[in-house]
Amino acid sequence: MKLAIMQPYLFPYIGYFQLMNAADEFVVYDNIKYTKKGWINRNRILVNGSDAYINFPLKKDSDYLDVKDRYLAEIWPQERQKLLNKLKESYRKAPYFEQAYAVIEKCILFEDMNLFAFILNSLTVIKNYLDISTPFVVSSTIAIDNSLKAQDKVMAICQSKKANVYINPIGGVELYNKEDFTKSGIELFFLKTGTIEYKQFDNAFVPYLSIIDVIMFNAKEEIKKYLSLYSLL
Repeated sequence: MKLAIMQPYLFPYIGYFQLMNAADEFVVYDNIKYTKKGWINRNRILVNGSDAYINFPLKKDSDYLDVKDRYLAEIWPQERQKLLNKLKESYRKAPYFEQAYAVIEKCILFEDMNLFAFILNSLTVIKNYLDISTPFVVSSTIAIDNSLKAQDKVMAICQSKKANVYINPIGGVELYNKEDFTKSGIELFFLKTGTIEYKQFDNAFVPYLSIIDVIMFNAKEEIKKYLSLYSLL
């Protein structure tokens, strides 16, 4: 059984969905600390030919809380309309705007203010849109010693789920040791996204933007091809 594990990201880039599609089960961490400079509540879209951040405001709270214990800010109902307007303004002339906007609007209008619930819903909506059948597993439902860190925690999750293959994004090459995984009966692979480039109006291509950008400019059939455009190292 092939397993992948990721932090919960809002509207992540195409590589996140490639990883999801490559696995038999996809674990989403909910019992990890929220990190300010990551991709948990922000991402990048195309605005006037350049990349620009979109941010989802969070309720002020302790930096030591897990993602599952964080909430969107009370101003979110007003802010989400501003975000939808920004997406309309930026992408209204994109070739697949109508169907893409309907998908993103469904995510953004989700009523649960819990950060993890909000992210998991958006990942589910987009996963379904892209016809990815891989089931999600929420990390806190897996019986392991949660004091474990880094590689040891990943191996414990794999063993608990009886996975014999673990797939990690290419960025983990410096973090994880193939020999250690092999000793635990797990084959470790790193997923490296291939070159994905498409027409973004008449601008120079800006890579690694949110999945929002991908679905605005590409038909579903084309995106499904992108999902397989990677190598396992």
